[in-house]
Amino acid sequence: MKRREFVGGLALAAGVTACGPDKSAENSSAASTSQTFSWNLVTSWPPGLPGLGLGVENLAENIERASGGRLKIRVYAGGELVPALEVFDAVRSGTAQMGHDASYYHRGKVPAAQYFTAIPFGLNANEMNAWLYYGGGVELWQELYADFGLVPFPAGQTGVQMAGWFNKEINTVDDLKGLKMRIPGLGGEVMQRAGATQVTVPASEIFTSLQTGAIDAAEWVGPYNDLSLGLHKAARYYYYPGWHEPGPLLECIINKEAWDTLPKDLQAIVEVCCQAINLDIQAEYIWGNAQALHELKQDSTVELREFPADVLRLLEKHSSDIVNELSERDPWAKRLQDSVTPFLQKSNENQRVSEYSFLKARIPGES
Repeated sequence: MKRREFVGGLALAAGVTACGPDKSAENSSAASTSQTFSWNLVTSWPPGLPGLGLGVENLAENIERASGGRLKIRVYAGGELVPALEVFDAVRSGTAQMGHDASYYHRGKVPAAQYFTAIPFGLNANEMNAWLYYGGGVELWQELYADFGLVPFPAGQTGVQMAGWFNKEINTVDDLKGLKMRIPGLGGEVMQRAGATQVTVPASEIFTSLQTGAIDAAEWVGPYNDLSLGLHKAARYYYYPGWHEPGPLLECIINKEAWDTLPKDLQAIVEVCCQAINLDIQAEYIWGNAQALHELKQDSTVELREFPADVLRLLEKHSSDIVNELSERDPWAKRLQDSVTPFLQKSNENQRVSEYSFLKARIPGES
């Protein structure tokens, strides 16, 4: 509750600061400043899910508080108003004014949108935020979505994920062949090229699919959410690292027509609240993953495993090939790749002497 109050206060302060110094606001019509809006927000997440589900509820609460009740938002979990993986279409059509999901869920409609969730072996969470806020990423994203009548904002980070839960050991690249795995986005394409079968199911169906053998493996997020879904009770082997989603971003998308009805101060409040929740969700996952992984490691039925080096190298090769092929056939993907690549190369140089070097020095046995 203290965290929620802090973030809400931050959003309120930032929202007021964004409009306070502008004297023209004092001259705006009474109708504009007193007009209220009631919106619906649909998500892809199960109700009450830590991080993703509760984070978007906090976003809605913060916007209402920061706007003094002028913008009220009702949140619907996945399946309550529209199916979990149909958020993009629901907001685009105006069924709901807002949505919260991951952009790679609609890669069939916008292949380049996957850059705004995660690229295998690509930007981590901090690098993703750096590119979005200071490297022109947000502007490119909004230009891409403009053709679909949507306005997107960054709205959450989970940090580097786990490779997933498996009902069989992965000791060599041959063990990937024939594997039925729940894994969306470009990571799923990579697994297919490695010989697996990509399966896409919403979070609410992962446990049952693993337990019944409908799938052999599944990645979801990481220890914090995986523990809450009970995935450790449906599969034994827990593999890392999350090569496929090193810095997965969540998006808040807004119907452009609805967005244009908001006064400028409310637009500013929504934007600032999205940035605040982007930070808050990332912080929650860093904390929650540490607690949950510690708990999982105490469970004798769970075996924590690292992917063998040859498996990671194969996945890296397929990832590079797939990203290059996407860039060749999709002009938007090429624009985004050309924007990300120079920054990633420079960031690698910086990470080597900063985060990477420090963690090797801090963690026993890693130097």
